[in-house]
Amino acid sequence: MFAPGHQVDLLQGSQEFFPALVQAIDRSVLEVRLETYIFNVEASGEHVAQALERAAQRGVKVFVVMDGAGTDRWSQTWASRFTAAGVAWRIFSPLGGFGLLIPRRWRRLHRKLCVVDGRVAFCGGINVLDDFYDPNHGSLTAPRFDFAVRVTGPLVESAHAALVQFWWRLQATRIVRRGDLAAAWQALHEANKSDPDAFTGAELMPADGNPVGARAALVLRDNLRHRTRIERAYRQAIGEAKNGIIIANAYFLPGRKISQGLIHAAQRGVQVRLLLQGRYEYFMQYHAARMVYGKLLAAGVEIIEYQPSFLHAKVAVIDGHWATVGSSNLDPLSLLLAREANVVVDDAAFAQNLQARLEHAMQVDGTRVNPADYASRPLVQRLLDRVAYVVMRVLLFIHGKRY
Repeated sequence: MFAPGHQVDLLQGSQEFFPALVQAIDRSVLEVRLETYIFNVEASGEHVAQALERAAQRGVKVFVVMDGAGTDRWSQTWASRFTAAGVAWRIFSPLGGFGLLIPRRWRRLHRKLCVVDGRVAFCGGINVLDDFYDPNHGSLTAPRFDFAVRVTGPLVESAHAALVQFWWRLQATRIVRRGDLAAAWQALHEANKSDPDAFTGAELMPADGNPVGARAALVLRDNLRHRTRIERAYRQAIGEAKNGIIIANAYFLPGRKISQGLIHAAQRGVQVRLLLQGRYEYFMQYHAARMVYGKLLAAGVEIIEYQPSFLHAKVAVIDGHWATVGSSNLDPLSLLLAREANVVVDDAAFAQNLQARLEHAMQVDGTRVNPADYASRPLVQRLLDRVAYVVMRVLLFIHGKRY
């Protein structure tokens, strides 16, 4: 899975991510492709929109896709500005009148990917959303805790191919709705080209590769060929762990195999630490996650809840050399339904940089869950946890998913 020759830079929060992304877009000369779950133009999020607009105005081909659930209220002002500048933009699967009550609309575009000129890729958990603003909760007193990576090297080609393929599938869907089946067939043909063919369609600059750089890979999850790749990457790394596992995950409700992997790791002497959401954000995710705490705590897994702001990270470090940064939560929505993208890195320097930031967050901003306190939590709390967990299971059953 891994290929050598990568330069991978860790970016924490939109405060580090946005300047790096804007700089890359402002230097673009040929093409920018961006996918995001949320595109919010409040505060610093507008800087990204402005950079995309500037690129299109100077003749760069700019393609933007945002999710219809994450971005259910796209700015009409910016819709007009993008169109006027020549930005090609789409909203994936708008919710419509019944919203998420229709099960097929649970399949969301949750990945956050960008490729600029075929030279540099960005991937992670950070939406186009200011660190100090939340669409549902308003202003935040502390920044959201999240990560992304900037990558050069061979995996940029895979990221670009994924973006191109998805764009053409969206085009085919739009054309089918207009009734032009011949044109739709051509669009699907473009979408299904092999990765090298998809990449040579644009005269892009080759990605810089250092043969002695970090070993890394782009791991995608979709509902076609790559349904379990991210989950399998986690399970393999957990199963091979010898010393330590640190996972920071916003919405943590792992399936049986990952849960058992963490329990077995702790039982064989591996230090397993989980940094999880400590603040109430959504009923289902907050309460259902707490149903899995008991077995993990009993096995010796340490659970630390992040307190100052919302934890949105989806990252892990194992044995000080394996690391992943991406968009995929360890919950059924990410692992069974959504399009996700993670970068997996096998490099001690990168992994230890990420580990140091996670350990700082656990020590300074985290509260350790005491097994005795968890076991004696109030009855109301237990009932809410159980209700959320059962509802989650019922919804998955309706969707035909086992987890």
